[in-house]
Amino acid sequence: MKLLTQSFEPPRRCFESRAPSTTLRVVPLPRFAGADIAVAMNPQRPRPQLYLVTARLDDAAAFGREVEAALEAADIAAVLLRLGDSDERTLADRAKAVAAIVQRRDIALLIDGRPGIVARAGADGAHLTGIEAFTAALGTLKPDRIAGAGGLHSRHDAMLAVETGADYVMFGEPDHRGGRQPFDVVVERLTWWAELLEAPCIGYAADPDEVRLLAQAQADFVALGDWIWTHPRGPAAAVAAAAESLAEPVP
Repeated sequence: MKLLTQSFEPPRRCFESRAPSTTLRVVPLPRFAGADIAVAMNPQRPRPQLYLVTARLDDAAAFGREVEAALEAADIAAVLLRLGDSDERTLADRAKAVAAIVQRRDIALLIDGRPGIVARAGADGAHLTGIEAFTAALGTLKPDRIAGAGGLHSRHDAMLAVETGADYVMFGEPDHRGGRQPFDVVVERLTWWAELLEAPCIGYAADPDEVRLLAQAQADFVALGDWIWTHPRGPAAAVAAAAESLAEPVP
């Protein structure tokens, strides 16, 4: 049976790992990555949560309405904001506009790949792609903000990210050219992680059919990407359907 960890409480408590039962003995361990860690035996795994990835944002006002609708459609743990290129002040202003929508719902807002504007924008943290970018950003983000790691090409990179201080790891997200590991590799990586390691893991769903499969692979969070913003019935319908998939019992 797997040893499970109760992780630290970042802003808006979104990346707590599989929590131990209150009826089980909890053994406190030394602090790790800014967190109080507790280990316990837990036979039941919580239902995965949704992690929303925005389209690349150039117009905060127009996109804000879509984000608002998506957040109203289901319970969302966190939003990853992807920003189009511009100067730092403009980027921070765009992030602030989205933060006003997201954070009032007690949802964490993370910024994709731009740790330098996190504090200025009032965001809760950043998601970094690649172990080098993640390591370089730690000094800017820690100990007060969430640091997530993606673009991890090997098991070693994923383990190194968590040992260094990652609050979660993500598997399956596309690279900047749209390329992605085969889905069976993503499922294998999530299953391996969930069976052996305690830090939260996110599986990136590239289409609606992958949502339930990632839940079956024991992802703690399922990231919904670009497809929800181009869904024929709109992003709210796409998010609601994904939430229904997660609500079904996982074998």
